Amino acid sequence: MNSIRNSFLVAYSENTSYYRQVQTLSNASLLKNCVEVKNRNPRNLELMTIGRKPEGYHLDNPGRHYWHKLFVITSARHVNAEIHHFKNGAVVTVSTKEWSLKKQLYRTLDVSAFANVGRLLAQRCLESGISAVYCDIDDSNSKRYASLLQELKNGGISLEEPPVYKHANPWDHSRMVKPWTID
Repeated sequence: MNSIRNSFLVAYSENTSYYRQVQTLSNASLLKNCVEVKNRNPRNLELMTIGRKPEGYHLDNPGRHYWHKLFVITSARHVNAEIHHFKNGAVVTVSTKEWSLKKQLYRTLDVSAFANVGRLLAQRCLESGISAVYCDIDDSNSKRYASLLQELKNGGISLEEPPVYKHANPWDHSRMVKPWTID
C-alpha cells in the first residue's frame, strides 16, 4: 500500500538513507523532510486553472472553450452520459447499457434512469478527480435532463468551469485571486 502511495509522489531528501527509511512511513512524514516535490499529474495545471483552455476558432458553433464537457446522448433505448476532455476525448462514461445499472431500472429512458445516470456519473467524476465540467444543456424543456443535472449538482460536480487565471499587470485595477493560495 505504501509503495503505491509513494509511486505518485516523488520526493528527494538530502541523504538517500533517510529517503529509504521514510519510504515505509506515511506521506505526511515524507513531505515534512523533503527538499523537492515533483507532481506527475499531467492535468495539474488544469486543476490549478493555470493551464491553457482551448478557444477554438471564432466561427465555431458552439465554441470549444472548456477542459471537460458533459455530453448526453439519447438513443431509442438507452442514455449515454460522457465527460469529454478537449484533447483526449471521453474520459468518464456512464450508460444504461451497463448491466449493473440496467438491472436496477424499470425503464432505461425515464426520469429515474436519467437521475441514476447523473448520480453514477457524479460519483465516477469525483473518483477520477474531475470536480467541474462545462455544460451547455438546456434543462428548462425536459424533466429528464433537469433530473440528470440536479443529481450531478447533488453529487458535488460544478456545472461551470472556473475561469483561467490571467496574470495581472501592475497597472490593472482588479486582480484575480491566485488559485494556488490558501485562505
